[in-house]
Amino acid sequence: MKPDLLLDAISKHVKLTKDEEKIVVSLLKDKKVKKKQYLLQEKEIQKYGFFVLSGCLRSYSIDKNGIEHILQFAPSGWWIGDMSSLKDEKPSVLYIDAVCDSEILLLSNNDQNYLYEAVPKMERFFRLLAESAFKTCQCRLIENLSLPAKDRYESFCRRYPTLIQSLPKKYIASYIGVTPEFLSKVTG
Repeated sequence: MKPDLLLDAISKHVKLTKDEEKIVVSLLKDKKVKKKQYLLQEKEIQKYGFFVLSGCLRSYSIDKNGIEHILQFAPSGWWIGDMSSLKDEKPSVLYIDAVCDSEILLLSNNDQNYLYEAVPKMERFFRLLAESAFKTCQCRLIENLSLPAKDRYESFCRRYPTLIQSLPKKYIASYIGVTPEFLSKVTG
């Protein structure tokens, strides 16, 4: 297991002692995921939060017409999950799969709750992540409601600069809410 990327991410928000780092690492499970492998499917209950060490994951829903609507990409250094399913133990409304071969760390909801007691600084870390995710979600919602497709595409490029060349255009189109054909016209 290579938890250094996670420990680096944590250290940007809170400073852990070596003993606290050991507690965090002891609760993690590592997993290699193949391209297109599901980590979560609609109606399943999510048991773990996923931290991406390498590769990229995506979360999405599928509407009644079979059209995918991508909610999030999680490149290296990002967390991803269906929070309602994970925290409330409710069936998921999302799918999470690997965009490419990936390596991830898993943290169960029970272990995360344990961390809040054993390493109180981790509660602050996850609160800061939740605040950041909420701000990003609000911003994206406003963009989707008020910006033309070209501007949403430019925002995507700023949010995910490392992914713009590696993702299939159909995924980017789904994320910004247009068809792949329309995206081709917008990006020339």
